[in-house]
Amino acid sequence: MKQTKITHLTSAHPRYDTRIFIKMCSSLAKQNNYKVSLVVADGKGDESKNSVNIIDVGAKTSGRISRMTKTVSKVFEKAKELDSDIYHLHDPELIPIGLKLKKMNKKVIFDAHEDLPKQVLAKHYLSSFTKKILSFTISLFEKYFLKKFDYIITATPYIRDKFLKINKNSYDVNNFPVLDELIDIEPTFSSNTICYVGLLYETRGIKEIVKAIEDLDVKLIIAGKFFSEDFEKEITSLKGWQKVDFRGFVGRDELKSILEESKAGLVTLHPTPSYIEAYPVKMFEYMSAKIPTISSNFKVYKEFIEKSNCGICVNPLEPKEIAEAIKYILTHSEEAQQMGKNGRKSVLEKYNWDIEKKKLFDIYQTIV
Repeated sequence: MKQTKITHLTSAHPRYDTRIFIKMCSSLAKQNNYKVSLVVADGKGDESKNSVNIIDVGAKTSGRISRMTKTVSKVFEKAKELDSDIYHLHDPELIPIGLKLKKMNKKVIFDAHEDLPKQVLAKHYLSSFTKKILSFTISLFEKYFLKKFDYIITATPYIRDKFLKINKNSYDVNNFPVLDELIDIEPTFSSNTICYVGLLYETRGIKEIVKAIEDLDVKLIIAGKFFSEDFEKEITSLKGWQKVDFRGFVGRDELKSILEESKAGLVTLHPTPSYIEAYPVKMFEYMSAKIPTISSNFKVYKEFIEKSNCGICVNPLEPKEIAEAIKYILTHSEEAQQMGKNGRKSVLEKYNWDIEKKKLFDIYQTIV
């Protein structure tokens, strides 16, 4: 039987991106009827991994404008060379590529990881006026061009509902955890250790977390990368930093060991337009690892936490409230362990990639 050639394209994401490579590409490659390639731009060379053919067009050039022109052009040239049946795009800057591929009678999917117009409104380095103009322009761009694609795949139902007004073939494939990756973790609950795993910039709430632990008997493991040296200096100068075990960026194996030694995981993102309706991947990873989650008290987050009874929701802008939640988890060990069990149960039953990948397979099968 002839294999359908599928190529995923990214000009911005790392080659082992959890959604793109670990979940989507690797899952598709296990299907005998698909030959899967992934085009990246990181300068690390070509390789084959998990039966996925990873092709590197060279490291991203410095600066956003250069990346959106030179790097995107290289990605397009490689896409043409591969002559695949289906192209799956993962970055907004690749939308023009998608239009060109459509003119070549190719099937094209756009994957909306985030609500980009809302995400732009949260950019700290842009002026208020610039953010509004850029957000409005991107919205018009999406409405005009994305209706031409075969399918829109989104990371949440909320983003899906927005795109349904543009393209009737819009479906959510959620970023829930891969079951066999974290499900065997058995946290010890033997020490006063908590963790934060993720990017490190102001709207992710790391400043409030470090302030929250100032007067607590606790060790906070932080695994992530600071977005700037100035912000790193600001955070590391805080009193609470003395109780931080900073690991920097970590791989998936080290992530597992961090979760195993933690009593709770934090995901106290700020109430920015792009976060309020997002599904925080780390929340579901904490649940999968059987540890309680301390999360922002947004409506979407509260629905998951309260339905599963797997953590505590707080005002992410109030260090004292975060501190009270941490203290409660640390001093109510049996209840904390039950929260962890509840979270894992919900992941096993509802919030996992085994369920989501079936949606992905259905979309591909429909296209084929």
